[in-house]
Amino acid sequence: MQIEFYKYQGTGNDFVMIDNRSEFFPKDNIKLIERLCDRRFGIGADGLILLENDTETDFRMVYYNSDGNQSSMCGNGGRCLVAFANQVGVIENSATFIATDGLHHASVGDDAIISLQMIDVDQIQKNDSYTFLNTGSPHHVQIVDDLEHYNVKENGAALRYGELYGEKGSNINFVKKVDEETFSLRTYERGVEDETLACGTGATAVAIAMNATGQTDKTSINLNVEGGKLVVSFDKIGEHFTNVFLTGPAKFVFKGIIEI
Repeated sequence: MQIEFYKYQGTGNDFVMIDNRSEFFPKDNIKLIERLCDRRFGIGADGLILLENDTETDFRMVYYNSDGNQSSMCGNGGRCLVAFANQVGVIENSATFIATDGLHHASVGDDAIISLQMIDVDQIQKNDSYTFLNTGSPHHVQIVDDLEHYNVKENGAALRYGELYGEKGSNINFVKKVDEETFSLRTYERGVEDETLACGTGATAVAIAMNATGQTDKTSINLNVEGGKLVVSFDKIGEHFTNVFLTGPAKFVFKGIIEI
């Protein structure tokens, strides 16, 4: 069996895209998805995304981590899927689609810039040394010293698998404040089980957490990730964060056919 695929990346967060509107793809084959994402024995990616039909929106997003398991929302993956849907003619300059965390709106701008509306956030757990919130996926946010040299894989894994988050675990974000409008972050992603060059729901979580904990009063925040730059904007009503948008580049890399 041959599968046509497209490769996309959003600030270095890379994904295998498959047009599954004809429902041909074996969605329960965890080993196959894991192999397609393998960087040595497959195509190589942080995750795999299926573009599917939906009766009420432009399309449905089905997302798998690189371990082959279907997972929670992926912000950069969602932005890349919007770019893919535009490339194959499903949408033009705007989109609505359904994902595991509900309805999303998105727009396609110039120079491959995709803006994606994320879910509202109103439950934020503030602790002395970290903040926890869900932006479509669960995120631990922690300010650290010397972010550039921080051992993200080792320390991220210790928190992800530790007693704090139990069997389900959490994505782990380590943060440095640059100025009132800018933060740098590095993310250990659950399901990838390693640091990734970017994480969209993580960038969203960092922006909201930094505002909620008083690190900034800005409602449009620049995020430096290892693979580039993202912007998160929102409206804040009391402790409720709404109209949350994740904006940044989502670029086509290549397409191909793989025999499985």
